[in-house]
Amino acid sequence: MRKIFIVIPLLFLFTVKIAHSERTAYRLDIDGPIGPVTYYQVKNTIELAERHNAEFVLLVIDTPGGLLTSTRKIVQEILSSNIPVVAYVYPEGAQCASAGVFIALSCHIVAMAPATNIGAAHPVTLTGQQEEKMEEKVVNDTVSFIRSIADHRGRNSNWAERAVRESISSTVDDALKNNVIDIVATSIDELLSTIDGKEVKVGSMGTQKVLSTGHIVLLKPEETLKERALKIISDPTIAYLLLTIGMLGILIELYHPGFGIPGIVGTVSLILAFFALHTLPINITGLLLITVSFILFVIEAVTPSFGLFIISGMITLFLGSFFLFRPAGEPGISIFLITGVTLFIAFILGIAIWFVVKTRTRKVFTGIEALIGEKGKVVKALTPEGLIFIQGEYWKAKSIAGEVSEGKEVVVKDYEGLMLKVIPVEKKGGEDGK
Repeated sequence: MRKIFIVIPLLFLFTVKIAHSERTAYRLDIDGPIGPVTYYQVKNTIELAERHNAEFVLLVIDTPGGLLTSTRKIVQEILSSNIPVVAYVYPEGAQCASAGVFIALSCHIVAMAPATNIGAAHPVTLTGQQEEKMEEKVVNDTVSFIRSIADHRGRNSNWAERAVRESISSTVDDALKNNVIDIVATSIDELLSTIDGKEVKVGSMGTQKVLSTGHIVLLKPEETLKERALKIISDPTIAYLLLTIGMLGILIELYHPGFGIPGIVGTVSLILAFFALHTLPINITGLLLITVSFILFVIEAVTPSFGLFIISGMITLFLGSFFLFRPAGEPGISIFLITGVTLFIAFILGIAIWFVVKTRTRKVFTGIEALIGEKGKVVKALTPEGLIFIQGEYWKAKSIAGEVSEGKEVVVKDYEGLMLKVIPVEKKGGEDGK
């Protein structure tokens, strides 16, 4: 029995030791547009791998591209990483386009699955054509960026330049032949088997590291709720829609106080929009113009000018929307969406203003003001003050056209405090106050 009690703890310690010596790597899937969330995920995954002394980080890429500013930050993280980073364009049929090319070329090892492609990295904007000089400046800067990455990793920098200037895209075989990628693998298991024993240089000091991938455990960091939410709202189009919905909700609440729901929806939308704008490369001029348009719409609500401020607000909103996401080389907002949103807001606010004007010109139906123009009967002679019966109530009244005897009809012309000012109906001009 005593031997059993000794053996069991030893077996436990041996098992724990094996578990701790188990080699691990981290896998991150980049399977959509590249943006701020992608940067946070790559940064956090590399930090996690370094903290746990992992063998490498595997980036499984299938992306159409994304924001160049976020891509630059991702490339910086990969180039300075002390853990090898392996890029794998997977599964079959996946693409590594635009911003994805920069990320892949910056990795220590680049692999592709059959029937995938890589390339087409020309910087574009969705808000219209750039000026020729500005476009040339953007392209030249992007070319320098991608060439420096390719040269640093010993890859084909001429191909990288053509991917930017000419938007060329290569198949797996072409990419391997032109020294764009290192490996073709049909699966992750085949990839791990192929890179086992490969030597790479990591960190700013170029430290040599030999990969050991046999019996390795691939760990996948869980995507937090914050990352999932941020991924949705950080899309420039979603952020813009949240901003305009927020403005519209607040304006409707200002035009027609008491609704409640538009104000709540507008406030929440604005908070989410500002959070998204904080993570996106915005143009401060565009944001200021949109703010000015909001102020003009508010002025229209307070002092209706029958369209002057709302037209000015429309123009300012259109210009602000056009410039909001237009930094060099970044995808922005479709011109058709901007036009549609501007016209929709103008239409809604036009209806709201019409209701405001109609309400202000409508006759008052409650309170003492509602009695003006109504007829009543004298129940106590007006000499000149007395009492009249009007709309089922007794009111003190004062004749402004001489004495009026009991039983006569009078019409209310004005009031002073709680005293009605009346004239007899039969008096000439009594109906129109002449």
